[in-house]
Amino acid sequence: MTKRILTAVLLFVVGLCVLNVTSSLKICAFNVQSFGESKANNKKVMEILLKILSRCDLCLIQEVRDSKGAAIQALVKDLNRYNRFDKSNSYSYVESERLGRKTYKEQYVYIYRNNVLTVKEHYQYPKLEGEGTNETDVFSREPFIVRFHSPTTLVKDIVLIGQHTCPRNAMKEINELYSVFKGIYKMWKTDNVIILGDLNAGCSYVTIKGWRAVRLRSDPKFRWLIGDEQDTTVREKTHCAYDRIIVHGREIISSIVPGSAQPFNFKENFHLTEEEVDMLKLYLSLELHVWLLEFILCIGKPEPHQS
Repeated sequence: MTKRILTAVLLFVVGLCVLNVTSSLKICAFNVQSFGESKANNKKVMEILLKILSRCDLCLIQEVRDSKGAAIQALVKDLNRYNRFDKSNSYSYVESERLGRKTYKEQYVYIYRNNVLTVKEHYQYPKLEGEGTNETDVFSREPFIVRFHSPTTLVKDIVLIGQHTCPRNAMKEINELYSVFKGIYKMWKTDNVIILGDLNAGCSYVTIKGWRAVRLRSDPKFRWLIGDEQDTTVREKTHCAYDRIIVHGREIISSIVPGSAQPFNFKENFHLTEEEVDMLKLYLSLELHVWLLEFILCIGKPEPHQS
C-alpha cells in the first residue's frame, strides 16, 4: 500500500514538472546580392526574403546597396507585418556604415527578434588604427561586429563578426579575420565568437597552399562548421563552399546543436526553377542553431540544470 501511495505521489510530481524542454536560437547569414530599392519593390523577391528571414531569430544580411536606407526599412517593416499575429515576435535591426573602396559601397545588416535578443554593443572594424587592427588595409568591406545578449541561451553574450570578402582577395581577408578576433577579444573580453558570411572560401578563390597560411584554419580553437565539401550555392552547375560559419569559444561550441549548421536551399524548399533563381538573384543562406536554456517547471525548488 505504501509503495502504491509513493508511486502515486511521484507520478503527481512528474505531472507537475516539465523537464528538459528545449528549443534553439536560429542564427542565419544571407547574401542578398545588391539589395536595394529595386529588390524591395519586387514582390516575388520580398516574398522569398520574408519566408527565409521569418525562419531566423538573427540574420546577417550582406550586400545591402541602398544609400537612402529605405530598402532595409521596408524589409523589416514587411517582416513585422508578416509576423503580425504574434505581437511579441517583432524584429529590429542594426546596420554598419556604408563600406567599400571608391564608389562601390555595401552595408552589413543584422536583423533580430526583439523578444529573444538585444544589442549590447557594436563595432565597425576600422582601417589603419595601429596594433590589432587592419594595418595592411586588407579588407574591401571591413567587418561589422555586434555583441548580442540572449537571456534564454546557455551562452548569454554572443559576438558575431560579419564579413563579405572580395573574391580576388578572399584568402588574405579570411586570414586577417584572425587579427579581428584578437582585437575584439582584447576589447570585449569574450571569446564566444561566431565569424560568418560570404567569405568566398571555395573553388577558384582558394588554394590548398593558401589554406596553410590561414590562421583561422591552423588554430584548432576555431571550429569550421561548414566544411569544404559542402555546397553553399543555389545553382545546379556550381558546387562551392563560399559561405562559412566559424566559431570560437568552449561555451559557444558546446551550446551549438550538433549538425545544425547547414546551407538552406530555398530553391529546393520553395520549389523554384533555375529561371526564377536567375531572376531573383539571391544566394543561399546559412543556418545555425544554439541551444536555449532547458526549462524546469516544477512545484518546489528543483536542482539547477547542469549543462
